[in-house]
Amino acid sequence: MNRVAVKPNLIQWALNRAQLSASDLASKFPKLADWGNEGVFPTFKQLEDFAKATRVPFGYLFLPEPPDIPLPIADFRTIGIQSPSPSPELLDTIYAMQRRQTWMKETRLECEAEPLDFIGSARIGDNALAIGREMRRALRLENGWAAKVANWQAAVSLLRESIESLGVIAVINGVVGNNTHRALNVAEFRGFALSDKYAPLIFVNGADAKSAQMFTLAHELAHLWLGAEGSGLSGFQGIFPDGGSVEVFCDQAAAEFLVPESELRAIWQSVKRDASPFETLASRFKVSPIVIGRRAMDLRLVDRQVFFEFYEEYVNRERKKKNDSAGGGDFYNNQNTRVGTQFALQVIRAAKEGRIGFKEAYELTGLNGGAFQDYAKRLGMDLPR
Repeated sequence: MNRVAVKPNLIQWALNRAQLSASDLASKFPKLADWGNEGVFPTFKQLEDFAKATRVPFGYLFLPEPPDIPLPIADFRTIGIQSPSPSPELLDTIYAMQRRQTWMKETRLECEAEPLDFIGSARIGDNALAIGREMRRALRLENGWAAKVANWQAAVSLLRESIESLGVIAVINGVVGNNTHRALNVAEFRGFALSDKYAPLIFVNGADAKSAQMFTLAHELAHLWLGAEGSGLSGFQGIFPDGGSVEVFCDQAAAEFLVPESELRAIWQSVKRDASPFETLASRFKVSPIVIGRRAMDLRLVDRQVFFEFYEEYVNRERKKKNDSAGGGDFYNNQNTRVGTQFALQVIRAAKEGRIGFKEAYELTGLNGGAFQDYAKRLGMDLPR
């Protein structure tokens, strides 16, 4: 039985990258912890299976040293700090979205579509609050729109659909494709934007709470207003964005978009003496109470001490709760956010008209075989099986 020499540091790198330990894979690879030590080596087949289990390209395990796999897009999560290597889940998600964007751009160019004029229409030096108001006008969302919808889910859906109506591919997903065994990590990223005049795309980590998804949708939309300068990955883990001028700009624009100063000031007097004014207003605006509190502090409606006391108490309370999940629910309803209705319809039409093969359609949507046909039927289009 042929065995393969492999360096222990490459095995450990693959485990770390997949956020696994040797004990996690011990049942499948009993001697994994000893591979590369004192002449203990895996068989070729075992190493192939290990590469699949850790989602590492097989050839990487034969390199002299662990490779540095950079993000394919700008990283706005931190400035001046080396971020950890991107997870396989994040990389695979970015690659899949880039493929969708490339296909959609080619399709729109073939149809001689006009470029979207709002992409790149803003600059970092512009007034971010004015851009937030411009974004709202573009989406035709009047003041109080979020208060008129029934719940968080409806608000997120309406905002995503409004963004799609501008010609943006807007995706919300908490897993890689439809693989519920490959969850996306909120601690790693909240969302990203891929700017393009013909096929702009925003992605929101659906593993986050619905109220946080609202903010991320608006935040990533602001990235598109900045054009190429705004293409990249967002994290904004703390109260204040730490990704430099781009993140600060998008944070401010999103805050004005979701919680307009005029609207907040008009209602503040009626709620400021409530036991939990930030949470009262969070239900109205369909955003996190942290966003409301931060907005009230920035507008000097409350002092910093009041906000930070609330922030600490709220964060501690939330840590004790089970995090909202993008999993569950109807599989085909989930595709409206995981694929995007408008994008899916374009792919379905292309497959029906023979402009692309069904194999390519499956790859673009992440829906295989009958699932693709069933989802097409849900959208009112019949396809051959």
